[in-house]
Amino acid sequence: MASSSHRRSRPDRRPIPAPAVVVAAVAAVVLVVSLVVAFRPGGGGEDAVASVAGGQASGSPTASTTASASASASRTAASASPTSSTASPTPTAAAASARPSPSPSTPAAAAAPAEPVARAASGSASQAGRIRPGTSYDGVATAYDVGNGDGACSYGPTSDVMTAAMNTADYETSKACGAYVSVRAAGGASVTVRITNECPVPCEVGQIDLSRQAFAKLAPLSAGRIPITWSLLSPAASDPISIRYKTGSTQYWCGIQAIGHRNPLASLEVRSGGAWVRLARTEYNYFLSEQGSGCGGPIRITDIYGERLTIEGIAVRPETVQATKVQFARH
Repeated sequence: MASSSHRRSRPDRRPIPAPAVVVAAVAAVVLVVSLVVAFRPGGGGEDAVASVAGGQASGSPTASTTASASASASRTAASASPTSSTASPTPTAAAASARPSPSPSTPAAAAAPAEPVARAASGSASQAGRIRPGTSYDGVATAYDVGNGDGACSYGPTSDVMTAAMNTADYETSKACGAYVSVRAAGGASVTVRITNECPVPCEVGQIDLSRQAFAKLAPLSAGRIPITWSLLSPAASDPISIRYKTGSTQYWCGIQAIGHRNPLASLEVRSGGAWVRLARTEYNYFLSEQGSGCGGPIRITDIYGERLTIEGIAVRPETVQATKVQFARH
């Protein structure tokens, strides 16, 4: 019972709180220590007392100092991380750095390849190949006998003698076929010719082999070889474009050719399976559909200025020239 009554004190008992006792004891110890230090030789006097008192009151500043040091270490680690990141670039950054980039002193627009002078009628960039609109080329002119007017472009015989053969490089796998070119001699004489043939080696880049009749408008045939400048021309008058299917064409295989286009062709596509399929161009100026895709269906042609024309109602009739009602715009 004595143990039980001792745990349950009566309300009128007011014992001295334990914290008060501890504080009093600590104060006494501090006083004793202060006196001893103060009167000890070289003890430091008031400064020593202040130091001890400060130590008693600064439990939290110690924790604050630790937190500050920790934060400082974190900032140090954070500032170190970009260095390690730079040392190990991501694959994307590495790929980007491998690509050529403009000089810091050069505007990005100036570093990009210059666009052709002429623009597409639709607003898109020119799709020209080696021969570009609005550009003058230096070269030489020679002459050859065109015979019946047929040539590598496979247009067939023609009575038009104002034609020429383009060197292989600028012929560019028949991309020059049908192009109208203005040729000017050093003396100022000029002539316009249509490219219907290819001039193989030893014809050099820039060289045009003119029909004898065309060459004679620039210089006497006896001159043999003369310096010239030449450029693309978009003629004022032109009949509508025609389409021809190659010999042997069927719904299972076909070759398609465009004839009489004012501007050089960039591509020919056929409609197949709900999508436009671009056909490969041959050196003899036909676009082939090896599997028969789109043979006899809608055809879409695009010139080097980006203008597109869609042609419908052209049946697969080999070696028959079928007229359309469309033509590219003049530039």
